[in-house]
Amino acid sequence: MKYLPLLTMGLLIALVSVPNLRGNPATVHRYNRRRVAPEDVPYYGKAMGLGTLIIGLSIVLTALLLMLFQVEALFCLILAGIAVGGGFILYAQFKYNKGIF
Repeated sequence: MKYLPLLTMGLLIALVSVPNLRGNPATVHRYNRRRVAPEDVPYYGKAMGLGTLIIGLSIVLTALLLMLFQVEALFCLILAGIAVGGGFILYAQFKYNKGIF
């Protein structure tokens, strides 16, 4: 039960990504999507949602593996998930929003 907060946080992050994956970037701050062209909004939302989903699922996977194996080195999975998910988020920001802010 030590890793239950980690599991809960990962599930919540993955849940937040669902509207974005459907093409609705409403969960992304307005200032982060203000320069996205209307025709690119669904693609932007999907890319942001995919990045968020990868981060959330990496946290969930890490929590589950930590519950099973009790090996603290598994926290590297979270770092890998943040790197890959962050890459998708940065890709969406630079391609569709023409910059980070």
